[in-house]
Amino acid sequence: MTKLPSWRGRFFEDFVVGEVYQHALGRTVTQTDNSWFTLLTQNTAPLHFDHHYAAQTEFGKPLINSTFTLALVTGQSVSDISQNVMANLGWDEVRLPNPLFEGDTVYSRSEVLEVRESASRPNVGIVTVCTTGYNQDGTPVISFRRTVMVYCRGQGPSIPAVLPRPTA
Repeated sequence: MTKLPSWRGRFFEDFVVGEVYQHALGRTVTQTDNSWFTLLTQNTAPLHFDHHYAAQTEFGKPLINSTFTLALVTGQSVSDISQNVMANLGWDEVRLPNPLFEGDTVYSRSEVLEVRESASRPNVGIVTVCTTGYNQDGTPVISFRRTVMVYCRGQGPSIPAVLPRPTA
C-alpha cells in the first residue's frame, strides 16, 4: 500500500504574488449558526435573530451577523493561506457590499497581494491576501485584506504523526 502525505498547507516559500486560490469548501449558513453566533458574541441587534423585527426592515428577513461572515470566510481560507500561520497580523479594508441571509451558501477565494520576508524573524515571512466571499449566485458578500506571518518550510512546529497501535 502506498502512503501519501496529506495536504499540510502552504509555507512562506509557496506564495506567489498574483496567484488566486479558489477555496475548496462552501458552507450553507443556517438560522442556528446566525442566532448562536450573534448571542454568543452578545450582539443585541434584533436584525440578526428576531424574524418579526427583521420582517419590518428593507431586507424583510434576518441578516447574517457580519462578524460571522468574516469568521466563516477567514476559516474557508485557512487550508490555502494560513494552515502554517505563526500569527494573524490583521484584517484591513473589510467591506460588506451585499447582505448574506440564512440559507445562503458562502464560497470564497483569495488573491496573493504581497509576499515579503520578515525583518525581525528569520523563520517566517509575511503574506498579504485579498479574500472575497460570495453567495451561491456569485454575489460578493464580503471582501477584506488579511496579513499573516507564515512559517518558512521546516521552521515551524511539526504535526505529530501518531499512528494507531496494532490490536491483538
